[in-house]
Amino acid sequence: MTLWTAADAAAATGGRATADWAADGISIDSRTIRPGDLFIALTDARDGHDFVAQALDKGAAAALVSRIPEGVAPDAPLLVVPDVFAALEALGRAGRARTRARVLAITGSVGKTSTKDMAAAALAGQGRVHAAEASLNNHWGVPLTLARMPADTDWAIVELGMNHPGEIEPLSRMARPHVALITTVAPAHMEAFGSLDGIAREKAAIFAGLEPMGAAIIPEDLPVTPILRAAADAAGAVVVGFGRDGMAKPLSASVDATGHTALSARVLGETVAATLATAGAHFTMNAVGVLAAIARLGADLPTAARGLAGWRPYQGRGAVERLRGLTLLDDSYNANPTSLSAGLATLDRLPPGRRVAILGDMLELGPDENALHAGMADDPAMAGVAVVHSCGPRMRHLHDALPAEKRGIWAPDAAALIARLDDLVADGDLVFVKGSKGSQVARVVDAIRKSRQTPPPAAQERD
Repeated sequence: MTLWTAADAAAATGGRATADWAADGISIDSRTIRPGDLFIALTDARDGHDFVAQALDKGAAAALVSRIPEGVAPDAPLLVVPDVFAALEALGRAGRARTRARVLAITGSVGKTSTKDMAAAALAGQGRVHAAEASLNNHWGVPLTLARMPADTDWAIVELGMNHPGEIEPLSRMARPHVALITTVAPAHMEAFGSLDGIAREKAAIFAGLEPMGAAIIPEDLPVTPILRAAADAAGAVVVGFGRDGMAKPLSASVDATGHTALSARVLGETVAATLATAGAHFTMNAVGVLAAIARLGADLPTAARGLAGWRPYQGRGAVERLRGLTLLDDSYNANPTSLSAGLATLDRLPPGRRVAILGDMLELGPDENALHAGMADDPAMAGVAVVHSCGPRMRHLHDALPAEKRGIWAPDAAALIARLDDLVADGDLVFVKGSKGSQVARVVDAIRKSRQTPPPAAQERD
């Protein structure tokens, strides 16, 4: 199916097409380009113009460029524009303008991507769904998501992220959501924002882009909830709170032996049941927020609740795995104090067994980072953890703050921790791994998996 013709893309960007072409996809990476894609020659760490010839050789339908690159014929299928990034933004705005889809935008300090994927699973049986791939949530990821949206999309789900002040509002105005959902506000990127209130104000900027009579779905139980509510009111939004006392709230949640959660929730006056492939209480609450958002989008709520059973967490984002001899809760993708606390609570909800936490540094927490690490020793769920292994200079502060009986191995980095892998876990353990990406604690997960590889099914049958 054609996504962009040369004429449509030229009209959207104000560019000049050197030939007639039609693209059925968009790519910014020549390494993974597929035949028929429009290649966007962005300039970041490297200049995308250097890879245009390679992209065309691989079957790209055309390339979006600001000049004809060396080694590329003047009559090659190109769309020539003054500025490639500005043209991508223009394509995104045009992609949003030409669709009649109902749009959900999601942001939050924790859980944006998993919540986006939950929403996509919940809506899967109710029309054509277009959702951001992976974690495409920044200044080029959002316009790319919108530019990739087919014109006949019924439901669109866009993820908005930020590292610095002023990033969320322009992305929201580009996406023009009908419903905007904030998962939570937590001390992430504190170096850039200085306070939790500052983070809340930036997250609340998502409401500035809402369509008229749009809905704001906000967490009800946070200290900064009044900031979120005030911003939603200022935007003229219909406000729906989710949480223990919200208009959308969980009624019950129970975890079975496989780590799945059976959930009952009351959402805008209707009671629904859902199953989630995780034990995490924070995922349960985010699912309630998703259901509230979907109800405001106008989709069928019971169908959406049943659709949540199709959602699976990404590797490294809270999936429970049964390895040979132990259970692994892999939450190693990223970390801040709020998500670490949620992960420890998830570990506490798993079936009986010795609970082992393997933790890497939490980064970008600002001047209080050492105290925030040490403070995790007082987390209520830490009481159920038998031993905590850790790596990194910041996690040393947690190690020192723990009771002696909980102090496991501390190592300066993940590699040093892996070197003592045999001392970290034992048969029967429930193992939780968490840390910021920069801590490289995900390498510990890989090492545990490799050491605990399950024999292939045929070998199991012979046994």
